[in-house]
Amino acid sequence: MKNIIVTGASKGLGLNITETLISNNYNVIAISRTSADDLDKLQIQYPDNLIIIHYDLADTRNINKEIFRKSIGYDKIIHGLVNNAAVAYDDIVTNLNIDRLEEMYKINVFSAMNMTKYTIRHMLLHKIPGHIIHISSVSVHTGYKGLSMYASTKGALEAFSKNTAREWGEMGIHSNCIVPGFMETGMSSGLSPEQKNRIYNRTCLKKPTMTGSVSQTVLFLLSEGAVSITGQNIHIDSGTI
Repeated sequence: MKNIIVTGASKGLGLNITETLISNNYNVIAISRTSADDLDKLQIQYPDNLIIIHYDLADTRNINKEIFRKSIGYDKIIHGLVNNAAVAYDDIVTNLNIDRLEEMYKINVFSAMNMTKYTIRHMLLHKIPGHIIHISSVSVHTGYKGLSMYASTKGALEAFSKNTAREWGEMGIHSNCIVPGFMETGMSSGLSPEQKNRIYNRTCLKKPTMTGSVSQTVLFLLSEGAVSITGQNIHIDSGTI
């Protein structure tokens, strides 16, 4: 069975991705800052297929030591990475707080880059092809008031992913971004029903993006059916216009 790292795996989309991968015969190494009941229950249900590593990805400098060297080790083969962990700092630009912006970049961008770095090193060590999947956001491509700073972190990931694909494609390493629309997750829980409806009315389907659609796309990108797909941004956004 193949081993896939999923960051931000304790709730919302990350938990859904973890459940989807395990139910389709993958082993998941779940990175979560804190304990979470749903993730713990999943580990009880699938004790041989789920490893949970508690780590705060804001600590970008110790990712190799704590996750890859101490927790995973060099013997375990890593076949894929899903960079899902993210925080949202929402505000208009004139209210920008540099400390909060830097903290968001640590988690959304710098940790994702470091996770990618050491995952690719593992793949090269074991001489295997693999998949890097970043979870981006539709806000990169269509503007929303108050999301310019958050969108900039996801835009950075998209540029990083495309160039990673160019650098490592000849070694069989794929890198793609999934670009979800607004989903009913904890990250969007602070929006009022009126705000959510305005967002959903900008889509063709007039409804939120389903986390299951995103998770199934992750599953596909890890499969042999996606062997020729790399360097792409794949939109799963209910037809946002």
